[in-house]
Amino acid sequence: MARSSLPGRLPRGPFSPGFWRSPLRGTWFTSVLGVVLLAGITILFVTGLVSYAAYNPDLSPVNDRTPGKGILGFYLFSWPTDPPWLYRLTQGVHVTLGLGLVPVLLAKLWSVVPKLFTLPPARSVTHALERISLILLVGGALFEFVTGILNIQLDYVFPGSFYPLHFYGAWVFFGAFLAHVVLKAPAAFRNLRRMRSGEGEEPDEELTAARPAPPTVSRRGALGLVGGGSLLLVATSAGRSFDGPLRQTAVLTPHGGPEPGSGPGAFQVNKTAEYAGIRPDDTTEETWRLTVTGRTGTVRLSRADLLAMDQHDADLPIACVEGWSTSDQAWRGVRLRDLAALVGHDEPADVFVESLQLRGTWRHAALSAGQVADGRSLLALSVNGADLTPDHGHPARVIVPAAPGVLNTKWVTRLTFGEL
Repeated sequence: MARSSLPGRLPRGPFSPGFWRSPLRGTWFTSVLGVVLLAGITILFVTGLVSYAAYNPDLSPVNDRTPGKGILGFYLFSWPTDPPWLYRLTQGVHVTLGLGLVPVLLAKLWSVVPKLFTLPPARSVTHALERISLILLVGGALFEFVTGILNIQLDYVFPGSFYPLHFYGAWVFFGAFLAHVVLKAPAAFRNLRRMRSGEGEEPDEELTAARPAPPTVSRRGALGLVGGGSLLLVATSAGRSFDGPLRQTAVLTPHGGPEPGSGPGAFQVNKTAEYAGIRPDDTTEETWRLTVTGRTGTVRLSRADLLAMDQHDADLPIACVEGWSTSDQAWRGVRLRDLAALVGHDEPADVFVESLQLRGTWRHAALSAGQVADGRSLLALSVNGADLTPDHGHPARVIVPAAPGVLNTKWVTRLTFGEL
C-alpha cells in the first residue's frame, strides 16, 4: 500500500515519502536503540529522583527548590547517611550515564524523524496517542538533556532555577517515555526476536525509505559508531568522580583536569571564597564567631572555643549535583550533635545552617535530625591535617555523610537547632 497523502495534492519536502532516503532507517535499527534507551533512561529517572530526595526537600522550604510539587513528591524519604558514598555513586551514575546516552538519543531521534512528518497526522486512536507521545518524548528529551548538560557545565543560561525546571521536565519526559514504551515495546522486542531467528525485520512504511539511497555504512557499523561515541563521552567525563590521574581524563567537564594546586587542601571546590563574596576581615580569629541557638538559648563561640571542645575525625567524600566528586578527605572538627547538646538538645534535632556567603544560592541549608545524629557529621575546622583553606570554608564548614555538596555549607556563621 502506498503511503497516505493529502487528497488532491502531492506532499513536498519532509512530508514527501521520497524525502527520507537513508537505508539505515528501519524497525531493527530503531528497536536496538530503543531497548538501550529503555534501560538507560529508566536508570536516569530513578537516580534523578534519588538526587532530589537527597536534598531533603520536605524538611524545610529552604531546601525545597520545587514549590507546589504536590503528588510528584510522593516518594520522598529522609535521606540516609550510610553508606557515606551513596550520593557520590548515584549522582555520578546519573550524570555520566546521561552524557553517555547523548549519541544514542540523537541516533534514535534521527531514526524516527520521518514519523513526525507522516500524513495524515492520525489514522486511528492508537496512532494519535503514539504521535502525541512521540512529540512529548522528543521535546522532553531535548529539554532534559540540554538543561542537564548546561548544569554540568555550570552554564545557567536557562530562565529560572535548574531544580524545578529539571524536576518537572523529568516527569513530563518520563510520562511520555512510559506511554511510548507501552505502545512500542512489544513491536521492538518482536523485531529483535525476528532478527535473531533470521526471519528479518517487520516492515514499517513510516520508517523504511520508499526509495532508499545507496548505503554508505551498514546498520551494524552505524550502531558501532553510536556506541563508540557513547564510550568516548563516558571516558572523557567519568574521571571527575575520582581523584588522582583519572581526574585528568575528564577533559570535557569543568571539574576535570589536575587537582587545584598542592597540599592538604588540594582537592576540588565548586565555589571559591572570592566568588561567594567572603570578606577576609569577617573570618579572622578576632571577628568571626559561631552563633548556636537551641532549646536553652544562644551561645557564641570563637574558633578557639570550638578547638577546645572534643575533636572528632571523619573520612568523607564531597559529591555535587553536577556529577563531580572527591574521594574521602580526612576531616576533623566538632560533632554537630555535641553542638546541639550545648544548647539543650540531648537528643539530636534538625538544624538550620547559615553561611557568611553574600551571593549565590544555597547560602542556607537544613539538615535532618538523623543527619545531625551521625557521629561523622561535623562542623569541620581542618582537613587532611591542616586548617581549612578559605576556598574550603575557613573558619568552619559542615560535612555530612552522603549529603549533596550544597548541604555541606561552607563559611558557617550560625546554627539553629530545633524542629524545622
